Amino acid sequence: MSAKTTADRWQFPGSMRFLHWLMAAMVLAMLGIGVAMVASLDDYHRLVSIHRPLGIAILIVVVIRFVNRRFSTLPPFPASMSSQERVVAHASEILLYTLLFVLPLVGWGMLSAARYPIVMFGPVHLFPILPHSVMLYAALRRTHTLLAYLLFLAFVAHFGAVLFHTLIVRDGLLSRMVPWRARAR
Repeated sequence: MSAKTTADRWQFPGSMRFLHWLMAAMVLAMLGIGVAMVASLDDYHRLVSIHRPLGIAILIVVVIRFVNRRFSTLPPFPASMSSQERVVAHASEILLYTLLFVLPLVGWGMLSAARYPIVMFGPVHLFPILPHSVMLYAALRRTHTLLAYLLFLAFVAHFGAVLFHTLIVRDGLLSRMVPWRARAR
């Protein structure tokens, strides 16, 4: 088997790597914007005008990622990972995909319930997906906040696991997802 074929089997497909890093950048930006929205009332409206379309962009990209994943061949986990670690990795992946899909929908529903216009850019607005209800808005706002904290924790856990495998175990886990072509280990 050629080295290129071995590397292709060992590394995620290029489309998956691109979408992964695009999503990582979007999520980091969104988490930063979310923190800034809570911390600064001066910039709140400007930050919200970024937060809403970025949330919808995350929703679109996570759907594309999910479809792409269904049609892609995934590389095997490193041999150093125990069966328990593989179960946890798979469960955390499901959690991240779920949060990245549900969180924007909850935000969209929250704004719909409050009858806030959901401006994407210029004259482009999203339609409301829920009826007007102050009680529903309040519940969805709390839910959105809790899910955002959960996403932050899941993101930190994911990052921590990758650091652990990269710096301590040194099993090449990160090399499977780097944006450039990596050599098989």
